[in-house]
Amino acid sequence: MPRFDLDPAALREYRPDVQEPDDFDDFWSQTLAEARRAGSEVTIEPVPTVLTTVDVFDVTFSGFGGEPVKAWLHTPRRDAGAPPLATVIEFNGYGGGRGLATERLGWASAGYAHLFMDTRGQGSTWGAPGATPDPHGTGPSTNGFMTRGIEAPADYFYRRVFTDAVRLIDAARTLPVVDPARIAVTGGSQGGGITLAAAGLSEGLVAVMPDVPFLCHFERAIGLTDREPYHEVVRYLSVHRGATRRVLETLSYFDGVNFARRVSAPALFSVGLLDPVCPPSTVYAAYNHIDRGDKQIRVYDFNEHEGGQAFQWEEQARFLGALTD
Repeated sequence: MPRFDLDPAALREYRPDVQEPDDFDDFWSQTLAEARRAGSEVTIEPVPTVLTTVDVFDVTFSGFGGEPVKAWLHTPRRDAGAPPLATVIEFNGYGGGRGLATERLGWASAGYAHLFMDTRGQGSTWGAPGATPDPHGTGPSTNGFMTRGIEAPADYFYRRVFTDAVRLIDAARTLPVVDPARIAVTGGSQGGGITLAAAGLSEGLVAVMPDVPFLCHFERAIGLTDREPYHEVVRYLSVHRGATRRVLETLSYFDGVNFARRVSAPALFSVGLLDPVCPPSTVYAAYNHIDRGDKQIRVYDFNEHEGGQAFQWEEQARFLGALTD
């Protein structure tokens, strides 16, 4: 598709005022404190596979409300007593599950421990399935996850998901195979949005690598693109006339721009300038609110939401290698 957003020069300078609630930090500190009080159990079970160079473990950790959340842990096969590893925690795209134990082997093959989080309630739209339910009921919503609990921040779906992500970082720091001082977070699309939230709510990360991130600058996104998943919010508001102010207030607690302001580690973004799903201005809105001189962005001028794919993974591996070697 042709470019439909701001021109590249304007994107580089795009730093909009985005609504941030006065109690944003209190809301999240209380949410995380409640989750930590609710439980901290982590279990790891080895998984037999056909792999010969990578070991796989089935991980269950305590997420929002102390509820069990699944993840895969991949590590390079190595001798007992080997030193802990730099670790990549990855979050998934919209609707996907953690998939099969033998998927996503790149980070372990590059010498890292790799944790891949299952997104609660998802895992039935594409790829192999997920294994983590979301046991919380909410008020009226459209078919997807974007409007579940959108009536109030405390009920919103992504409050639970973002909390799960932070609790996985907490859990990773307890694992003997993980070097707690060398943890990076990454993910594409929805996973990129979760990456920003996890980074904004966690200290001591070595790198933050959101790829074509979703869940950024909601107000612009829902007025600019007619693509899913943002369009779920548009459909909701077309029925719930007069709810716009309440909905945008809820979304402001979950906007990647507000988390980006709080990122405290080197960041590597990617953006596709023809992306109709996550318009480039929404990605730059988050990127440009990171006030660090060590941030970088890779621009794919003629790509849509696929972004850089394997090209971007190699960029991430080089970026992270320079920070962890």
